[in-house]
Amino acid sequence: MEKGLIQVYSGEGHGKSAAALGRAIQVASTGRDVVIINFLKGYQSEAFLKRMEPEIKIFRFEKSEEEFAQLSEKHKQEEIHNIKNGLNFAKKVLTTGECGLLILDEVLGLIDNGIITIEDLRHILEARSEDVDIILTGIQLNEEVCELADEIFRIEAV
Repeated sequence: MEKGLIQVYSGEGHGKSAAALGRAIQVASTGRDVVIINFLKGYQSEAFLKRMEPEIKIFRFEKSEEEFAQLSEKHKQEEIHNIKNGLNFAKKVLTTGECGLLILDEVLGLIDNGIITIEDLRHILEARSEDVDIILTGIQLNEEVCELADEIFRIEAV
């Protein structure tokens, strides 16, 4: 059994989610299932990506069509509850071994927004079986996140 990797795609540039999706397609083409959970983003191209099911399953637990940063404080509090449901689902997926690759898209933004801590993230990651790969994406990268990762990729415009 091959040991899975925890990869981080971070940086100010565009393309982190696209790079993660490219990796998802590679993994799915080998017969392994992929689960993608989006955080903090408004509705984007989910309808298109749903066409890749059942090999690549995409989830978004937030109810608002707007990005998290654009919401009022009241709506942010409501969405935080939904986000935590998404994180619980991620832990369930890792615990049950439902996929070969789990992508937590914009999960690093949850740390930046004070929705979760590094310890919360570590607790989720510890639920994985050894052969599952995980990709974490987000703009900001801190030293504690680096300690969780096997590989780190910085995406930036040059």
